[in-house]
Amino acid sequence: MDDNYRLPTGKEIIFILIAFIITMFVVVIYLGLPIQIALLLIWFIIITVGLKIGYSYNQLQAGLCKGIYEGMEAILVMISIGALIGTWIASGIVPSIIYAGLHVINPTFFLVTAFIICIITSLATGTSFGSAGTAGIAMIGIGTSFGLPLPLVAGAVISGCYVGDKMSPLSDTTVMTASLSRVGLFDHIKSMSFVSIPSVIITLILFSIANFTVSSKEGSVAQAEKAMGQLSDQFNISGWMALPLIVVIILLALKIPSVPVILFGSLLGALWSVWFQGIPFVESIKVLYRGNDISSGISFIDNLLNRGGITFMLETVLLVIIALGIGGLMEVIGVTQKISNIFNKWAYNSGRLTLTTLLAGVFGNFFGGAAYVSLLTATKMTEKNYDKLKIKRTVLSRNSEAGGTVTTPMVPWSDGGVFMATTLGVSTMHYLPFLWYSFVVLIISIIFGFKGIFIWKTDDYYSEKESYKNHKIKTREKDENIINS
Repeated sequence: MDDNYRLPTGKEIIFILIAFIITMFVVVIYLGLPIQIALLLIWFIIITVGLKIGYSYNQLQAGLCKGIYEGMEAILVMISIGALIGTWIASGIVPSIIYAGLHVINPTFFLVTAFIICIITSLATGTSFGSAGTAGIAMIGIGTSFGLPLPLVAGAVISGCYVGDKMSPLSDTTVMTASLSRVGLFDHIKSMSFVSIPSVIITLILFSIANFTVSSKEGSVAQAEKAMGQLSDQFNISGWMALPLIVVIILLALKIPSVPVILFGSLLGALWSVWFQGIPFVESIKVLYRGNDISSGISFIDNLLNRGGITFMLETVLLVIIALGIGGLMEVIGVTQKISNIFNKWAYNSGRLTLTTLLAGVFGNFFGGAAYVSLLTATKMTEKNYDKLKIKRTVLSRNSEAGGTVTTPMVPWSDGGVFMATTLGVSTMHYLPFLWYSFVVLIISIIFGFKGIFIWKTDDYYSEKESYKNHKIKTREKDENIINS
């Protein structure tokens, strides 16, 4: 095998990054073409650089496929949730949740309520995607009925969903980060709590202020009552609709893998649509594949409920596959390794180390398109410096989640960004300013890093410190003895 290849130079890396940004701008914004086209063009740019520095095409293709394979679990979850959304709408499960929410939730406290409900759902299930596809859609429907701005509602929903995605012991990203950082799962969660708890409190305050500011101007109980009437006309609203949701949450809480649980939930939705909505069984299975289709006469209800199905997620899946391929290409030609070397030279204190870990996570989302990639880049680019500075790896794991997991929905072409925009019907750039939990986590992490707050040192650090102290004492005593003699 030909091993006549090298790492890219700094200029070549800058060329790739600038070409990435320019391609995205020209293709998506200027020409108005699908983002998938832009990402495919970036494939060719990175492949060209890879060939120039000595890699064979087969090596590059292997790296590309490896990147896609590493994100395959997220793709399977997306397909499963597409099926779940379709049957849960057609069966009346989601409409019943929306109806109940409209009946009991006060518009004045809605944003705080939506944030808390999504926190509870994501902590119980361990999945931000599943929480957004169920409780999130319901909160969007309720918020729309109250006349609240959808980007603000989406911000509350996504913020809540990512609290659980980051903190739940059932979350795959939480388990993966602990594993990559080589720390215990609950040690990792305990470390994150020092950032997450104050972040949740601050975010609650921000959404409370926003709710009191917005609801007095735009909240509409009359519109909500109209929506309730339309929902009861279109669907058989019943308390039995909560049963599939409870079953799915319990199964996920029992740590059964998410893909079969979600698919089982979609099958329950198909059966519920037969029993409670009178839809023929074959038609209910078609909904699982192609999504729901109703005509209520009220545009926002039709926009909200005419979604779901496996085909609903196909564009999203394609986008994520292409983005994952970019991450694989960047890895195989050594871009991540080169940037890691730069970080290792620059990050010589806890503040700089925290910042580089966050940036490495953002880098993985921006150029790798998935939370899994971001967690790999965050941990592997910076772990040596934590050991070198004798900082515990629980700090590494905490910072990796802050830079990787919670920034995923901020990137329009990442798996989280695409999924949230598609599922909630609000574009990434519209909900981005309201991802307050994510922003607060980043800010607190940086403050803790530079101030040395909750930056725990390893036992080796204290042993060396004690040895150095004892050495100084012995040296001083020896000098005193010499002087006295």
